Amino acid sequence: MIKAVLFDMGGTLEDIFVDESSRIAAVEKLDAMLREAGLITGLTTEQLRIEVDEGWKRYGAFRDSTDIERKPSCIWRDYILKPFGFPEEILEPLCEPIAHMWEVTFYHRTLRPRVAEMLSGLRELGLKLGVVSNTAALYQVFDSLKEYGIRDYFSDVTLSSITEMRKPKPDIFYVAAHQLQVEPGECVYVGDTISRDIIGSKRAGFACAIQIGSQLTVEKDAGHVREFEPDYFITDIYDVLPIVKKLI
Repeated sequence: MIKAVLFDMGGTLEDIFVDESSRIAAVEKLDAMLREAGLITGLTTEQLRIEVDEGWKRYGAFRDSTDIERKPSCIWRDYILKPFGFPEEILEPLCEPIAHMWEVTFYHRTLRPRVAEMLSGLRELGLKLGVVSNTAALYQVFDSLKEYGIRDYFSDVTLSSITEMRKPKPDIFYVAAHQLQVEPGECVYVGDTISRDIIGSKRAGFACAIQIGSQLTVEKDAGHVREFEPDYFITDIYDVLPIVKKLI
């Protein structure tokens, strides 16, 4: 019996994409935040972007090989900005604000159409709702859900930055199910990637995995073995509601 539906955030509840303007804007805001704190890189915007890209590659090599998420303070201090040798006592308090800024600036984010209508319909069915998201910031997902006006639909929001476990690690799905007080086999998961969402939820024993295509799906899934396939593939997030109705 299905008792809960859980969702990925970026690419699922919201459309996200990256372009040249968002990349530049994120680096410029990073430089401004550092300068305001008296931390000077001495680099042009393009030079700083190259250094930050290299930092993300360093962190990505660790993260993707372990499915471990570090806290924002560690990510920015020990990986992204490590070559600059900034004083920890100055840099560390900036790390979460920087992480939050990066998530909402580097990515263009918009709520998908009819999300609230779909969530309302699921709640009327008596189902518990949750979010399981990989993110490098502590509070951004909570703030975005509130800004979209849908935070109150969710009984639980489980984040990699808090649990320090990333999808597709089954443990993060187990945590979310425990917090919702349901069994994994009573859950449906909705996400935009095979590599993180479908594989992770299936490994965790979720009853059903629904994939929705996003602008970053192909990039995120590149090179990954399709260990599991989605039970359903959709292009409109509202279609989750009629699918779940058939399952309960």
